[in-house]
Formats: sequence, structure tokens, C-alpha cells
Amino acid sequence: MPTIAADIEIDVPHADLFALAQDYDLRLRWDPFLKNMEFRDGATEAAVGVRVWVRAHNGLTMEVEYITVNPPEQVAMKMTQGPWFFRQFSGAWLFKPLAHDRTRVVFRYNFSTRPRLTAPVVEPIVARVLTRDMRLRLQGLKRSAETTDILSELRHS
Repeated sequence: MPTIAADIEIDVPHADLFALAQDYDLRLRWDPFLKNMEFRDGATEAAVGVRVWVRAHNGLTMEVEYITVNPPEQVAMKMTQGPWFFRQFSGAWLFKPLAHDRTRVVFRYNFSTRPRLTAPVVEPIVARVLTRDMRLRLQGLKRSAETTDILSELRHS
């Protein structure tokens, strides 16, 4: 089962980045991968056991369940429903303070594909595509956090 990761350093405190990453209204403004996100079952914020439905700009949809929420350092989720070709899928965001106003953000995915017979060929291709998307998402977070007033909006909401 492949594990892939991407990381970036951002000149913003880790608590602010964690909050921005978990604010779904603002996230749709900086995350180039996501088109829609909706909490399920009346939930309004991330918590262990909460499910979220997401639609990517490429049209794929997935429902995930939070398995770890440890503000302001970590959030992790696993797929409960998703594209047929994923047998298993999970992801995590890690926010590691490097200084008062500098953070390393690490984004990880673990996945396996089906059918298993094709996995040795398909999984390296999927890993390349997902790694590219992860890097674009991290760059979107960095650009928004460092060069726009989105953090001010977050603090005032």
C-alpha cells in the first residue's frame, strides 16, 4: 500500500494554518483541488467520527470520516465511500511549528487500488497524480496564508 507525502514551509503560526485548513468555507477559496465540501449528519466542524462529503474539480467524489483531530497539530481521515478504483484511502495533515511564525505543513496519503492484480502498474501512476495534486494544494495554502487577508477573515469569523 503506497504512502505518499508532500510538505511545505509557510510563514504563518501553525495554529492559524490548522484553523484555515479546517474552515471549509475559506478552504474552497484556497484549495485548488476541491469544488464542494459538506459535513454530514448535521455536523458543523471536524471531530472524530464526523463524516464529510467532498467533490473535486475533476468530478470525483468521496466521503471521509475523521479518525484524528488534534488541533493545532494534526487531522486525519479515512475514506468511507469513494471512487471504485480505491480499495482503501486515508490522509493526514500535520502542522509542525518551526518558529513562532513559521510552520512545516506535511500532507500524507495512504491508498490501495483495485483490482489487486493491476495495483503494481496502477498505484505508481495514481501516486504521481496525487503527489502533484498535494503539492498544488500546499502551494494554494501557502499563497493564501502569506499573501492575502484570508487569515484576518478567519480571525473575525
